[in-house]
Amino acid sequence: MKYTKNLLFFLVLLMFSSLVAAEKKDVPETLDGTTKVTAEEVIELIESTDDLVVIDARKTSDREKGWIEGSVGLPNTDTNADSLAKVLAAKTTPVMFYCNGVKCGRSYESAQIAIAEGYSKIYWFRGGMEEWEAKGLPVVK
Repeated sequence: MKYTKNLLFFLVLLMFSSLVAAEKKDVPETLDGTTKVTAEEVIELIESTDDLVVIDARKTSDREKGWIEGSVGLPNTDTNADSLAKVLAAKTTPVMFYCNGVKCGRSYESAQIAIAEGYSKIYWFRGGMEEWEAKGLPVVK
């Protein structure tokens, strides 16, 4: 019986350590083909770029918790040539992607798809909602 308890404890400990090891890592600092922006630069872009399209690359359940005003919900898993063409008038239309933050790779993946599809004015808000909310900026729910 004592052996079984020790074995059970060891298995639980092993499972827990595997979960910790699987913790999400930061996405890369930069993405060639994009201009990385901060929350303050996002505000400047929105105010100064009339045709800017802001794309929220998070899944729907994350978006339900709040989003940047005026953004279009287009999860990275739904991002492709057709879905981008529906929200972007031309390959030169300025577009900015964001997601949950530096441990969320959704905006990174969406921006990579846009690059591969030939879009040329791509902004990437790496800090995403984590940075936006930390700075007390408005969120629409």
